[in-house]
Amino acid sequence: MRLPVRRWPIAVRLLLSALVLVLLLLPVAGALLAWNFREAVNDSFDDRLEFLQDMVIAGIEFRPQSDTLIPGPQLSDPRFERVYSGWYWQVSGEGMNAVTSRSLWDQRLPVTTGQSLHWQTMTGPREQSLRAVTRRVQLPSYQESVYVTVAGDLTEVNQQVARFQTLLIVSLVTLAVLLLAMIALQIRWGLAPLRRLERSLRAVEAGRWQTLDTDFPEELARLARATNQVLARDQRMIERGRTTAGNLAHALKTPVSVLSSLCENLPEDQRAAFQSELARLNHAVRHHLARASAAGPAAIGGGIQVDDVLQPVLQALATLAERRGVEFSRNVQVKGQVPFEQQDLQELVGNLVENALNWAGHQVDLSITGDAETLLLVVDDDGPGMTEAQMQQALERGGRLDESRSGSGLGLAIVNDLVQLYGGVLQLQHSPALKGLRVKVCFTR
Repeated sequence: MRLPVRRWPIAVRLLLSALVLVLLLLPVAGALLAWNFREAVNDSFDDRLEFLQDMVIAGIEFRPQSDTLIPGPQLSDPRFERVYSGWYWQVSGEGMNAVTSRSLWDQRLPVTTGQSLHWQTMTGPREQSLRAVTRRVQLPSYQESVYVTVAGDLTEVNQQVARFQTLLIVSLVTLAVLLLAMIALQIRWGLAPLRRLERSLRAVEAGRWQTLDTDFPEELARLARATNQVLARDQRMIERGRTTAGNLAHALKTPVSVLSSLCENLPEDQRAAFQSELARLNHAVRHHLARASAAGPAAIGGGIQVDDVLQPVLQALATLAERRGVEFSRNVQVKGQVPFEQQDLQELVGNLVENALNWAGHQVDLSITGDAETLLLVVDDDGPGMTEAQMQQALERGGRLDESRSGSGLGLAIVNDLVQLYGGVLQLQHSPALKGLRVKVCFTR
C-alpha cells in the first residue's frame, strides 16, 4: 500500500528535494555555460575573420592602366592556398572580374551588395558550412565600390562546441552523482541522532533501559529530557493508582466481611435478601478493583523474565492440580525479557490454568513460548469443550466461559481485560491433542 506524501520518511523527503534541485539547477547551469562558450567561440572566430579581411583589404591595389585589381601578398595561412579547403577570400565589384584566393579555385562566393558590413552563414563549394563577412570598400584610385569577402569553415568551431558540450555533460552528470551521494551522506549523518533516539525509545519500551539517553544534539537532548520527565510522572501516577486500588480493596474487604457476619443474626426471611445483595456488592468490588489493578503494558524499564515470575504461580497450580487428581504439564520457553507487569502475567496465567483445572477430567497442558517481540500462551484441557456457537458467545460476552457452573466468572473477565489492555488476541479452539478446549492468547509487538 502506497504511503501518502505526508507520511514519507524525512530522509526520503530531503533526498527527493535535493534530487529535484539538482535536476533543475544543473541543466540550467549547463545550458548557460554551453551558450556562453558557443558565443565566445563564435565571437573569436568572427574576430579572426575580420582580422584576415583587414589583411586582404590592406593588400589590394587597383591598376588603372589595365583596369584590374591586383591582390597584395598572400595570407600566411596555408589553407587559403589549398583548393576547397574551406577558407576563402574574394574581392569583387561591379563591372570587374573577381579576384579570389587559390583555395576558391573556379568557384565564387555569393556577395550581398549595398551594405557596408554583412555577416552570413552559407554553404561552400564542398558543402561546408561557412561563416563569411563582406565589407564594402572604396579604393582611392577606383570610383566604384568593391566588396571584400572572407569566409571560414565552421567545422572546427562546431567540433570545439561539441567537445565542450560532451565534456560539460559528463562533468555535470558526475557532479550530480557526487552531489547526491554527498547529500545522502549528509542526510544520514544529520539524521543519525534521530535513529539513536529511536533505538533508545525501543530499549526503554523493551525494558532494557529505565530512561531515554540524553547524549544527543541540544535540540534532541531537550526533547529526551522532557520525555524522561513525562515518563517518570506517568510511572508515579501508575504506581499511585495501583497502590490506591490495593488500599481500597483492603478498606472495603473488612466492612463487607462485617456486614456478612451481621447478616447471620437477621431473621431468615431477611437474611437471604441481605446475603444476595452483599454477594453482588462483593462481586462488583472485586471485579472493578481487579480491573483497576491491571497495570497494562510494562512500565518503563519493567521487562520481566517469564520463568522467574511464573515459578511460584506454577507451583501453586501444580499443587491444586494434584489435589484435584489432574495431571498438569507445563512447557515454558521464552527467550529474554518480555514487556509485562509481573502481577498481570501471573493473573493471566493463573486464571487461564485455574479455569482449565475446573473443567478438566484428567489432564491440563500449558505452553508458553516466544521472545521480547511475540508471546504465545496455549492452555489445553480434556474437559467437555465447547461448540462453535458457545465459543463465539463466550468471546462476545468478554471471556465468561464458566456460566453453567457456580462462581462469578471474575477470573476470565480479568483475562479478557488484560488481553485487550496489552493489545493481544484471545482465541477459543478445540484442543487437537486433549479433545477438550484450547485457550490461545497471542501478544505481538
